[in-house]
Amino acid sequence: MLSDEDKNVSISDTTFYSGQFREAFPARRYGGAKAAIWAGYRYIAPKVTKQFTERRARAIWEGAARRIDAEEAAIIRKAQIEEARREQHELHERLSALDASLAAIDQEFHGPTREAIRAQMLGSGGLPTR
Repeated sequence: MLSDEDKNVSISDTTFYSGQFREAFPARRYGGAKAAIWAGYRYIAPKVTKQFTERRARAIWEGAARRIDAEEAAIIRKAQIEEARREQHELHERLSALDASLAAIDQEFHGPTREAIRAQMLGSGGLPTR
């Protein structure tokens, strides 16, 4: 819950989209900030009508850009959604692999527990089965 103090603090577009850019192109996935910035540049450059450089991508990453164009903002949001979907898919695959490992270890012990957890997750809008 935000306090009155937090509600009065505004955030600039450059700071906001710097965070969005970092979420869309996380350094942990690419092995570092430089590679993440390069990936962001390669993703955004062909999708914008203006010239988009690696330097511009780095400025957005660092929050040093003077402004964020609406076109860039829309593409960053799209990249963030794609990253979230990719991460959800990876997590789903990881959970499936863990389920298989648990089933191989001891079906009688882990079978009912896995089924109860899966039913609870799917019943409350959890991960869909693929």
